Amino acid sequence: MMRYVDEYRQKILISRIAGRIRSAIPSRQINIMDVCGTHTQNFFRFGLDKFLPSNIRLISGPGCPVCVSEQAYIDSAIYIARQKDALLLTFGDMLRVPGTRSDLGEERASSGNIRVLYSPLDSIKVAKAHPDKRVVFLAVGFETTVPTIALSILAAQKEKIKNIFFLCALKLIPAAMEHLSCDKRLKLDGFLCPGHVSSIIGTKPYEFIPKRYGLNCCVAGFEPLDILEGIYILVTQLTKGKPSVANQYIRAVKRQGNPRAQSIIKRVFQVDDASWRGLGKIPKSGLVLRKEFFRFSAEKEFKIPRYAHPSAGSVKCRCADILKGLVSPDKCPLFAHRCTPDTPVGPCMVSHEGACNAYFKYRK
Repeated sequence: MMRYVDEYRQKILISRIAGRIRSAIPSRQINIMDVCGTHTQNFFRFGLDKFLPSNIRLISGPGCPVCVSEQAYIDSAIYIARQKDALLLTFGDMLRVPGTRSDLGEERASSGNIRVLYSPLDSIKVAKAHPDKRVVFLAVGFETTVPTIALSILAAQKEKIKNIFFLCALKLIPAAMEHLSCDKRLKLDGFLCPGHVSSIIGTKPYEFIPKRYGLNCCVAGFEPLDILEGIYILVTQLTKGKPSVANQYIRAVKRQGNPRAQSIIKRVFQVDDASWRGLGKIPKSGLVLRKEFFRFSAEKEFKIPRYAHPSAGSVKCRCADILKGLVSPDKCPLFAHRCTPDTPVGPCMVSHEGACNAYFKYRK
């Protein structure tokens, strides 16, 4: 049975778990990376950095699907939106992600061919209501979002809707974690694994990381006690000397995950290589439509030009290094000056799950 949120925000319990962390932590520097934008936001929102000893560093990794969507993907979406018979559907936080010369917010103001949705399933209703339009949904997200996108495609197939298409930029977190595990510059000790993603895939997909790379993993929830307990578990794992995968978020995550959701994903999508903004091309880190669903491909329908994959925005923007965990947002020369939530230069400042956005709100 789910508990109330207030139980995970009690100050006395937060102080106790922080004390346990200070008692258990080794004297050396400990580097823990979170790969979840909600962890990043809540860590600073609740001031949890003030409870931790100075030799623990929580590094914000590529945990925001909006932030890791490449400039080329935004350019492709803009190309579609400029077609007279097109109607582009997107989540709201994609509107301000910079493309090469424009963003979807500017295109929306000039053409009116872009609408914001809250659920992929709503795209079915829009396609039915506009049979004269080629309706395209921007399918962006990690494993958490994929099942509802897959269900939307299955619904479109069942109802024989001919005018709906999907521009996919779906990413897989474990593959990105492996990519980061190989980067010796980060000197990681472990990962704070994402709760929402893990509710779908379970904890099993992370088990190769301690075995192959010697790094600890702990799936954690999103409330202050969840995050601090996750960090405490990682610290105690270090003292034991044998890397492993732990699950703090037992009220929502099981080892096998959600088999039904996994089955729906596998029915519609297959694993392929994918390009991540800031990280480059990572093998087997994305999902593409299976052959039997390829008629829903926006790339095929619109014959989108092949765009390059440079980093977006100013050459001084350090979003790429921030997504890799090489620097913190306040080390970017544009942070809080040229780049703010009102005038974002890079995608890490755009999304509320972005590291720069969190730093600006709670650390500036």
